[in-house]
Amino acid sequence: MPDTTPSIAVVTTTVASAADARRLAAGAVQARLAACVQVQAIDSHYVWQGAQQEDAEWRLVCKTLPQAAPALCAWLRGQHPYEVPQLLTRTEQAEADYADWVVQQVDG
Repeated sequence: MPDTTPSIAVVTTTVASAADARRLAAGAVQARLAACVQVQAIDSHYVWQGAQQEDAEWRLVCKTLPQAAPALCAWLRGQHPYEVPQLLTRTEQAEADYADWVVQQVDG
């Protein structure tokens, strides 16, 4: 029996400032590329250009439709302040009523 649980896509990225996070979150929702974007303050540890880094960042967790995820990623890449932005996409199972809401917000 096929799985009929609705799926949504979750696209995650990070930025260095709250202002950039708010700008990207608002823009993605306004463009109807994401139904919802959650913004979280995080600490990141990584190596960039050969040096160990520790920075405060803002994580954006964007909920969208699987078929809209490539367009959302392209938009984020074009708007993103980082030279190499983190753009991660995963598919999640969602409750039907939430998935329907995401469809209404993104697909109209």
